[in-house]
Amino acid sequence: MKFISWNVNGIRACVQKGFEEFFKNADADIFCIQESKMQEGQLVLELPGYYQYWNYAERKGYSGTAIFTKIKPLSVSYGIGVPEHDQEGRVITLEFEEYYFVTVYTPNAQRELTRLEYRMAWEDAFLSYLKDLKEKKPVVFCGDLNVAHREIDLKNPKTNHKNAGFTDEERGKFQNIIDAGFIDTFRYFYPELEGAYSWWSYRFQAREKNVGWRIDYFCVSEELKERLRGAKILTEIYGSDHCPIQLEID
Repeated sequence: MKFISWNVNGIRACVQKGFEEFFKNADADIFCIQESKMQEGQLVLELPGYYQYWNYAERKGYSGTAIFTKIKPLSVSYGIGVPEHDQEGRVITLEFEEYYFVTVYTPNAQRELTRLEYRMAWEDAFLSYLKDLKEKKPVVFCGDLNVAHREIDLKNPKTNHKNAGFTDEERGKFQNIIDAGFIDTFRYFYPELEGAYSWWSYRFQAREKNVGWRIDYFCVSEELKERLRGAKILTEIYGSDHCPIQLEID
């Protein structure tokens, strides 16, 4: 099974930059996007052979997620069942026979950390949601988690400490996910690889200089560890300020 996740930073713009060609060539079993930034009816994607599931934010042109899957799920749910957290289209869950598959777009703490308090509440609610799923069957979840876990996960940890995405609070919440029995699959395969990033600022030629952050993840329940076959960050793919990430699993 091949899974791909990509924060497209606006699917309508990304389609103009080759999204459909990459999608076709990738031939993933399940393909997720975050930050679709659209409402229903604003774009029709023709993706033969795939079931499509979209979760739109109530606010226009903001947030949003989608999953495209070759395999029809047993059930589909949107959000995490907490009204205050389910207005921005951030989570979709597909239930399959052997596992749950979740895509998520975690809220950004924003400049000056104006949304950090909300982010902390979101993190607790999302982890509780994952734990509930995990009690029933293994979980695969992926998306833009808006946090670099360790110093190795961004180019300039010293100057970014206490900035959104690299605060002690956000990193601690990600550690809670690991402690709850989830594996960061990229670090499972490449525990000390440096310079592996999935997001770069559009400013200062950051991508050309590889001054980036690894904030996009595939995480799986520890029960799936023996079935992991490979993880990649597809840095050669453009079209967004993020690049796609990939997981292969038996």
